[in-house]
Amino acid sequence: MKVRRAARGLSLHAVVWLIGAFVAVPLVYAVISGFKSTGELTTNPFGPPERWKAGNYTGILGDGMFWRQIANSAGIAVATTCCTVAASAMAAFVLARYAFRGRELFYTLFTIGLMFPFAVAVLPLFLLLRTFGLLDNPLGVVLPQAAFGLPTTIVILRGFFRTIPAEVEEAAVMDGCGKFRFFWRILLPMARPALGTVSVLAVVASWNNFFLPLLVLDGPTWQTVPVGVQQFQGQYSTDYALVLAYIVLAMVPALAFYAVAERQLIGGLTAGATKG
Repeated sequence: MKVRRAARGLSLHAVVWLIGAFVAVPLVYAVISGFKSTGELTTNPFGPPERWKAGNYTGILGDGMFWRQIANSAGIAVATTCCTVAASAMAAFVLARYAFRGRELFYTLFTIGLMFPFAVAVLPLFLLLRTFGLLDNPLGVVLPQAAFGLPTTIVILRGFFRTIPAEVEEAAVMDGCGKFRFFWRILLPMARPALGTVSVLAVVASWNNFFLPLLVLDGPTWQTVPVGVQQFQGQYSTDYALVLAYIVLAMVPALAFYAVAERQLIGGLTAGATKG
């Protein structure tokens, strides 16, 4: 019995180390490769640099365009998260706490949205944004991102709202609390873990979005971090060392945010699983 437990423990540790290596090795490779030149990447792709070129990183950090792209991505991510969470919280509240004809149909329509990726709506979305004059406008990125984030957020929040006992709402109503006041003053504070979870997911999805900003934003004024990597790609060549250095630096804000919000994310998922 002890031998079996030991074998299971070793197997579990081996799997954990394997998954950790699968995640860490590409990151370490990118960090080290960012200190090389493009020519050395070709002749020595896996070995350590013969001469460490810190200028790849310091040059990007000293470029004002990089910081503008960071600010643009952060602003768009915050605006997208606010729109997504606000609209989803109200919709999930109605779908979870009110019984009306067609409620499940509406909910089904939202869940169907999970099956359609952004790419299938590129052409009609582009024409719609052009009609409303939202091309080369951050709202042209924020609003579609919020719309595509609604299905996931509504599914998570509705499941959490339904776990809150009806007696809490009945007691609030008996104390003279209206529906909106109950939603704003009681329900949302109780759903803080779920709200934190969907906020983290919305920020990360917006920060990593490449296709939509590339489609909508034409010019460096509102260019975001994922799109900014194109500045190192020429017509006939690409400076891959600078690309890797740029990608590493672009990951730092997202990793820092995730490290800070990790406890909130895990707490929200755990609370939802426990209550469900």
